[in-house]
Amino acid sequence: MRYSSQFKPISYLKASTADVLADLTERREPLVITLNGEAKAVLQGVATFEQTQETLALLKILALGNQDVAAGKTKPATDIVARLRAKRAST
Repeated sequence: MRYSSQFKPISYLKASTADVLADLTERREPLVITLNGEAKAVLQGVATFEQTQETLALLKILALGNQDVAAGKTKPATDIVARLRAKRAST
């Protein structure tokens, strides 16, 4: 995704808000808003935002898992499966 073509001045946003929102929904790409030629904000559609948040959550889970592995906080899968089978058998 090329962000260089997705820069618009704040005046464009003010004048074309409905078009900008429709474009964000359709294209699913973020839009960088500039003020005095400097990037100040990023707009994105709700679906894109939600997808980004889900991706970040999964990456956080992976990072926490890697930390547990590095700290030796793991157990063999065979031990876990045996424990689960024993629980199921006792109920």
